[in-house]
Amino acid sequence: MLSEKMVQLGTNRSVIRDLFEYGNKRKAEIGAENVFDFSIGNPSVPAPECVKEAAIDLLTNGDPVALHGYTSAQGDAALREKLASYVNEQHSTNLTADNFYVTVGAAASLTISLKALAEPDDEFITFAPFFPEYRVFVEMTGSKLVVVPSRKEDFQIDTKLLEDAITEHTKGIILNSPNNPSGVVLTEECIKEVCAVLEKKQKEYGKEIFLIADEPYRELVYSDVKVPYLMNYYDNTIVCYSYSKSLSLPGERIGYIAVSDKAKDWKQIYAAVCGAGRALGFVCAPSLFQKIIARCIGQTSDISIYEKNRDILYRALTEYGYRCIKPDGAFYLFVEALEKDANAFSERAKEHELLLVPADSFGTPGFVRISYCVSTEQIEKALPAFKALAESYR
Repeated sequence: MLSEKMVQLGTNRSVIRDLFEYGNKRKAEIGAENVFDFSIGNPSVPAPECVKEAAIDLLTNGDPVALHGYTSAQGDAALREKLASYVNEQHSTNLTADNFYVTVGAAASLTISLKALAEPDDEFITFAPFFPEYRVFVEMTGSKLVVVPSRKEDFQIDTKLLEDAITEHTKGIILNSPNNPSGVVLTEECIKEVCAVLEKKQKEYGKEIFLIADEPYRELVYSDVKVPYLMNYYDNTIVCYSYSKSLSLPGERIGYIAVSDKAKDWKQIYAAVCGAGRALGFVCAPSLFQKIIARCIGQTSDISIYEKNRDILYRALTEYGYRCIKPDGAFYLFVEALEKDANAFSERAKEHELLLVPADSFGTPGFVRISYCVSTEQIEKALPAFKALAESYR
């Protein structure tokens, strides 16, 4: 006998991956230049030169045994010290190396954090629209994911709905800002209101409620928008971070967990993180890329290209009659479908070789996600297809 749940997950890909695979097949049939693939958040901007330089130097001059050997399970001590120093400098925190656990990317950061916290009958709250894998990650701990709708006009959090959703079973909330799929950055005012609700509910139920900050897009913000650092607003915070987007390294799988030193019994929380990593089979994050990251902390890819792409696409689509939420960060445009059924809209878009992700699994039916982390040339070539798609509904 097999786990039916695992068979189901292995058989039915996420809607994003399914569309991505369709796109690969279609590109083989008619040529990649003729398919406008906006399905997956795979950075098109190359990694900064520091990554290449560090890799060449390490591979040429580094100790080959140490370079490819095990590190400590929680990550190389030198890297964790540099992470603490950088975060403290940027956000006025007082973290040490022992607040950081290096991970195999953001997915590992989230699954380890959830595994560390979850007990029987626990619930975790997130806000629609949300990254669909949250449901998989939460449910695999035996917990329940509770989805709270965001305000439809701007996708900021409705704190009244949040307060109503918190129960004695609530273990934590997952916040993703800048958001995938909307690109929305939660305002400082919104963050303060959320934290006030959490503080109130902690006192009401006499227990800790954790805030899990999912932050792989932290640096991808435009027009001087600031992303509040949640440890400075709420003590019981765990930050999950990845270099997949900031350094354009999605396939290298490298990130970290940071446990706030202000959290109650934070050393126990950190121990639970280490234990969860062990239980999930994460021996250590890739050694080579731990060493590369240590040399590239604070660097980013050229995100101005994403801002240019956003501006071209947003301007054109709103001109064509689409309703879009203008993103302040990440590299996604969230667009209201031109019919109630976003899946049907996505299928009609395929007739114009446009690959747009229907957002039902993101908790927001009637919308599609457009990943504009593609070449500017592809966006410009796709504009007539977007216009023709809109005209087909008139």
